[in-house]
Amino acid sequence: MPIRYVAMIILVIALLFPCSRALTLMSQPQEPPVVVQSAVKVCQLVGDFDRERNEPTRDLTMTRYKLATTDLGVPFKHKGRIYLVFGDTDGANGGKAIAYTADTSAEQGISLTFLQDDTGIYQPVFIPGISQEDFEVPMEGTSVGGKMYIYHTTDHTKNTIMGRSVVAVSEDDGNTFTYLYDLSTEHFINVSVKQVNPADCLGVPEVAQTGLLLFGSGSYRKSDVRLAFQPSEEIENRSSLCYFAGLDSAGEPAWSRREADARPLLGEECVGELSVAYNRFIKRWIMLYNCKIDQVSQIVLRTARFPWGPWSKPQIIFDPARDSGFCHFIHYSWASRKCDAISDAEREDDSGDPYGPYQFEDYAVGNSQSTTIYFTMSTWNPYTVVLMKSTLTLSQE
Repeated sequence: MPIRYVAMIILVIALLFPCSRALTLMSQPQEPPVVVQSAVKVCQLVGDFDRERNEPTRDLTMTRYKLATTDLGVPFKHKGRIYLVFGDTDGANGGKAIAYTADTSAEQGISLTFLQDDTGIYQPVFIPGISQEDFEVPMEGTSVGGKMYIYHTTDHTKNTIMGRSVVAVSEDDGNTFTYLYDLSTEHFINVSVKQVNPADCLGVPEVAQTGLLLFGSGSYRKSDVRLAFQPSEEIENRSSLCYFAGLDSAGEPAWSRREADARPLLGEECVGELSVAYNRFIKRWIMLYNCKIDQVSQIVLRTARFPWGPWSKPQIIFDPARDSGFCHFIHYSWASRKCDAISDAEREDDSGDPYGPYQFEDYAVGNSQSTTIYFTMSTWNPYTVVLMKSTLTLSQE
């Protein structure tokens, strides 16, 4: 059979099975990039007032829940709803916050219902046994067997930002949590977790049911991304984790029980907050993360056919200077020039900073050649969370 037909067959298998290792049997060229349309703001998610648009927000979170400002907003599915965990929160109860939405589309924005205490004020995420001060935040969640699990950073110090990550479980849909174990002090401090069916995901360790892919970064905004795998039914057992240790001599993924063996995926050491989702339309894994370029944070996109790569070259999906961020919904320091009036009080000389791009996998729309994705993004000044969208088109190269 001519080699071109073999290549076509393998490509079809790869598109049908997002984690298929079929292509690892051949040499792996660099993943061709998708064509990226710069991300645009859909709406502001928290607070009572959108300063850029001079209009009330959809959810009026200060009026309804006494929640003024927060950041992050990491979505995950649990019992048919999309939940979001938020970071350091300024409001009546301080701490961190958690909300959910039943919306099935994000094109017009989304409605959030925050978990509340008996007085109707938002209820903070509380994990007994760990510190949850500033920069110690929930940064991912997942659902297994009807239980909610969140991944939370802690051990923040002046010299170490987010020194440790832990796993906690809730059996009452996020109202209370119990600490389970330390996840990492090395390469998996910030994580993005995705459930996969190993029957359709050849190359991951064999398990009886579903599995969890964990994409992680280590030193805050100074590390590469690494990959781990865990059987879903063993999520409460840290020893069930194994780590992607590169490709073996046959081009197959190799896995190790030692976190120290985890191999970097990108060759870029600037990653902190990150998000990975599988896009069912263009059949690619999509990774978003923030990376400082020329002293300004950018939101970066990469794609791959397999969770371990090869990942495409980085593309900037949102540049606050290029894409109507600064002077519009992200404050630009008055010490440089006065172009907006959206700053938080007494922070007029502090420019904002885009970070925390977290994808809504289920809100993606599109066809086999193009997709529109939606993600949350934090802006630092003003200190809030916005919903963003961008359209990606497969390259014809």
